[in-house]
Amino acid sequence: MEEDTMQTFAHGPIKQIPTDNPKVYAFRISGRIDDDASEAMAKYMNTVFDETDKVNMLLDLSDFTGSDWDSMLDGDVIQSRFRALSHVAKYAVIGAPDSAASMIGFMDKIIPVEAKAFDKTEETGAWNFVDARPVTA
Repeated sequence: MEEDTMQTFAHGPIKQIPTDNPKVYAFRISGRIDDDASEAMAKYMNTVFDETDKVNMLLDLSDFTGSDWDSMLDGDVIQSRFRALSHVAKYAVIGAPDSAASMIGFMDKIIPVEAKAFDKTEETGAWNFVDARPVTA
């Protein structure tokens, strides 16, 4: 999937961050994620997974305030998370809450995705980890 052939994703609190590497999908999540936003992002990433073998992902959760429980139970969301196991090589999260950062560290040891949590002050390290830079318009 070529970056310039597809619109940048944005839905509610989720906004895609354009990158200088077409194999890196980065998103900033500001505020609370509801079922609609979760499902929209899952559908977007399922399309990416349909058209691309391996990608790296970066999530900036610096301004994330939480999510509705039902947002995690949607069929598209569950499907995209399982598919990510075979389509995502590296997964970086910036500013994850402490409990999520601990889970990312644990999951890195048991899933076939190289996952790493970064503190808000380590943003450059997160971008280096996924081998991309944000592109401003």
